[in-house]
Parts: sequence; structure tokens; C-alpha cells
Amino acid sequence: MLRRKSAEDRKTEIVAAVLDLADRIGPDRLTTNDIAQAVGVTQAAIFRHFPTKAELWTAVGDAIADRLEAAWKQAVDSNASPQARLRALIAAQLQQIGETPALPAILHSRELNVDNAALRDRFRRVLMQYQAHLVVNLQAMAEAGMMGAGVQPKDAAVLLTSLVQGIAIRWSLGSRSFDIVPEGMRLLEVQLVLFACKKMQT
Repeated sequence: MLRRKSAEDRKTEIVAAVLDLADRIGPDRLTTNDIAQAVGVTQAAIFRHFPTKAELWTAVGDAIADRLEAAWKQAVDSNASPQARLRALIAAQLQQIGETPALPAILHSRELNVDNAALRDRFRRVLMQYQAHLVVNLQAMAEAGMMGAGVQPKDAAVLLTSLVQGIAIRWSLGSRSFDIVPEGMRLLEVQLVLFACKKMQT
């Protein structure tokens, strides 16, 4: 006899289906009927767990944020030097994108930018948290003389975040024709060399 899934297990299954479908058909085109068919339940069953589509997307955002935060914590806890932690944070972010390919599309979807303020705010807080991790380690690198005098840690963190986002977009648009983590880490090394330059052009 098959055991009936608990409500939490079913919610987890629904969120996983949303992430898969958002990658395959796009977050803005995704319907509750698509989700129901993927999970093997009725639309009514979807709405029993998530009364509105906005609540479903908020749960998806929470799941993504939890994964990112766990990856960042491991990156920080597993490395002793600020430079090693910085590299690990960038690698962790790229790895999460590789494992959740829908992430760039969700971040740039109408669902995030227009229709769902809670989801937008959740991702904004997550981005600020990530940048704070980068700033802490960039500041430590600056204090150790590993950064050019004209490089501000907050500005450097924005550039590194933009580097990750740019690679993610290129990876997505290029049909994922390259390995995102090695390519990102290669470009990170280029950026670190530029950060270490002693003179800045004015």
C-alpha cells in the first residue's frame, strides 16, 4: 500500500516542479495546470497547498534563498583566508545557478519585478546578504594589501555580483554550452588581478 505524502512533502514536490518547469518553459508562461500535470495532481490540490499563485512563488523564492544561504555558509565556514572565502563564495553562487538553471529567469521575470512584491523583496534581501559577505572579505583583503588603494570594497562587491550575473545570462542565452563554474572562476581571477592594480585610471 502506498503511503500518502505529507503536506510538507507535497509542497516540496510542487516547488521542485515549479523550478523544473520555470527552466523548461519560462516562469512567466508557467500555469498551475502545468504544475498539476507535472506533479500528477489536480489544480485544486495545488491550491490546497498554495491558495494563490503569489504564495506559491513566495515558497519557491524561500526555497531558492535557503539553498543559496546554505551554500554561502559552507563557503565561509570551510575557508580560512579572506581570498579563499571570496573565491568560494563566487564558486558557490555559480554552482547554485548551475544546479538551478531557472534562477536567472526567475530573477528577471515579470513575476518578480512587477506582480509579486514579496518575492522581489525576498530576493533583494538575499542579494544584499550576498554582497555583505563579499564586502567583508574584500575589506579584509584590502587591509592585507591585496587590493589597489583606489578600490572600494563595496564597489568591488557590486562588480563581482555583476560578473556572476553576466556569466549566468551568457550561459543561459548560449544554451549552456560551457561549464559555468570554471568559466566564472577564470574571469574572477582576471578581476582580482585588476583589483590588485596599485594605480587607478582617472
